[in-house]
Parts: sequence; structure tokens; C-alpha cells
Amino acid sequence: MNVDPRVQASLLELAAVDTELTQIAHRRKTLPEQAEVEKLEAERIARKDAAVTVQIAMDDLDRDIRKLEGEVDAVRQREERDKKLLASGTVAAKQMSELQHELGSLERRQGILEEELLEVMERREASETDYNHAGAQLTQIDEELIDAGRRRDDAVADVDTAEKRAGGRRSELAVTFPEDLLAIYEKQRALSGRGAALLQARRCGACRIELDRGEISRIASAPADLLVRCSECNAILVRTKESGI
Repeated sequence: MNVDPRVQASLLELAAVDTELTQIAHRRKTLPEQAEVEKLEAERIARKDAAVTVQIAMDDLDRDIRKLEGEVDAVRQREERDKKLLASGTVAAKQMSELQHELGSLERRQGILEEELLEVMERREASETDYNHAGAQLTQIDEELIDAGRRRDDAVADVDTAEKRAGGRRSELAVTFPEDLLAIYEKQRALSGRGAALLQARRCGACRIELDRGEISRIASAPADLLVRCSECNAILVRTKESGI
């Protein structure tokens, strides 16, 4: 295929724009700002789960506290009833002895229950401290997420702008080439990622392989308007003064 050398040279600009678009697409997929947002979102979920775990523990402790308070209250009521019976003077000696023994048992039971209650209340207080700390961490990470999201959005906007600019320039360039030449270029670009490249110092700018002497001799002897391809990657080779031939 024969193509004006100046048109062939214009392929280098098209190839440069396509390379830029590829880089832009890669950047969109690998934005560090997006990675930071995802990292913070995962951390927020972990902290939220931790806060829920603490909340569940607090609920369990609250039930334990209510249960122990009920048991302490029941012991106190039983103790007051026995003391009233003793104070009434209406009980027999045997029942009095039994009541006194029961009062001793109730006093010990109350002491045990109150110690258990105190321990559970201390654990509840510690859990509440943990819960408040978890809440503060969630608030902090929410603020960090807002900032990270703003940075991500700004980065995406920059990528959109760059992509729009490069895409517009590509559209302008594409219509300047003959359809059959553009079809060859596009097919090669779809296969290897590079449709055309500069032959520079006997090296293909697409695959970066230095061509052997025989291939260079073939290309050097070809007419300037003949479309030549790299023998290694098949990209269109654009010849200029930098080609070394």
C-alpha cells in the first residue's frame, strides 16, 4: 500500500494520542484516590462491626445487671420479712432459730450478689468507654471518608477532562486519514496496542526490538510512500530522519 510520507508521519501523532488515552484509561482504573476511599470504607465497616459487638456486650451486661439487681432486691425483701417476724415476738423458739440461720444465709447471699453486681457494673462501664471510643473512631473515619471522596472526585474529574481532550483530538486526527489506512492502523492497534510507531535508530518504536541488517536494508530500499510493517510486531513503521537508514 502506498501512502504519502507526510500522511504516514501523521500516524505518529495519532499513535501518541492513542497511547495517552490508554494511559488515561489505566489511570482511571488505578486511581490511588479511589484505593484510599475503598480502604477507608473497609476500615469503617470493621469499626462499625466492632462498635456493634461492644453494643451487644453492653446489652448482655445490662440484662445481667437487671437480673442481679432483682435477685439482690428479692434477698433484701426476704431479709426484711424475717427481721419483722423476729421483731414481732410471735414466733416459736425453733422458728426463731431457723429465721436467724436464714438471715445469716441471706446476708452472705446478698454480699455475694452485690460483689457480682459491682463486677458486672464495672465491666459495663468499661464497655461503655469502649463504645464511646468506637463511636469517636467512626466519626473520625466518616470525616476522612468525606475528604477522601472529595479528592477522588477531583481526580476523576481531571481524568474525565484529559480523556475528553484527548478523545476530541483523536476524532479530529482520525478523519484526516484514508479509510483503508485507518483500518489497517486500527486492526493492528487492536491486536498489539500500537498501530504505528517510529523507526528510530533501526529499532521499532512499538515492540522496541532492533531490526536485523537484512530487514533494515529491505526497508531502506523501499519507496518513501510504501507502507512498511515491523517484521516482529507488524506495527506500521514510520520512517523519518531519525530512522538511521
